[in-house]
Amino acid sequence: MQTVFVDSAKVMSKGQVTIPKEVRKVLGVQSGDKVTFVVEGNTVRVMNSAAYAMRVLQREMSDEANRVGIATEDEAVKLVSSMRSEGPGN
Repeated sequence: MQTVFVDSAKVMSKGQVTIPKEVRKVLGVQSGDKVTFVVEGNTVRVMNSAAYAMRVLQREMSDEANRVGIATEDEAVKLVSSMRSEGPGN
């Protein structure tokens, strides 16, 4: 079940905002971690940067798999296995 709640924070003079504790908890971020701001029109989503990077990578890999005709995970495993057996030293 998806967590839904509303929280707010004050924008300081340099544009800094403290991310509320409950929001940090949902994002899985702590001191030193990075967040990504995804802007779509006048809506902004804040995401854990590591999770966002993984989402982008998964989308790119899916697009590449579709481009080369890989439709299932089994097909991907077979392709990787064949590439490994044809690799250097084999």
